[in-house]
Amino acid sequence: MWTDDLIKGKILHKLTRQGKFEHSHTAIENLTKGFPPDLRGRAKDMSKELIREGILYLKKTNYGTQISINLEKKEKIMGYINEFLKME
Repeated sequence: MWTDDLIKGKILHKLTRQGKFEHSHTAIENLTKGFPPDLRGRAKDMSKELIREGILYLKKTNYGTQISINLEKKEKIMGYINEFLKME
């Protein structure tokens, strides 16, 4: 069963593997890729929650909204990722 924290952990795990920290960013639409179709809506909601928590930075560009990880929230990020990795 996918909890909100597990979904956040998967999103953050994906971004850390890709090295999307500070100035390296990716399109916000890419966050839901890799989730089953029935979880994509929740994944989108959880990505918005991560932005509200200050874990993800938003960057507006002329080619769309981009996101990257805020390294100042490292403890919280690792908590979510560890929760996700325990599931696997």
